[in-house]
Amino acid sequence: MGERTDAALALVALAVFVGSAVLVDASLSPPFLVGGGLSTLAFELLAARAYELVRRYWERRSVQLASLAVAVGVAAVGARVAPGPVLSLCCGATITYLAFLALVQLGIVPSPRTWW
Repeated sequence: MGERTDAALALVALAVFVGSAVLVDASLSPPFLVGGGLSTLAFELLAARAYELVRRYWERRSVQLASLAVAVGVAAVGARVAPGPVLSLCCGATITYLAFLALVQLGIVPSPRTWW
């Protein structure tokens, strides 16, 4: 597994979020996009503190599928309740995560396992 699986799951989630936004004709909000991105960065900083533990749980297929199911559920509920803010947060978070993975893959940002 690893970063390729992470990227694939993130791409599927992003497709669900963008598809939901298109389906309900939601306009994405720049402040919420940024908020989602900042939330991802904060999570990565916190998760890096216990990198091996987080990775051990995340490598479980059941955890990955449950996370994807939660993302689909958030997209479905968010599209009905508050499409602009919810889908903006989700898109911002996922786009930031994909950019983060790309920067780690390119060696521009060191792997989180080396941060602490």
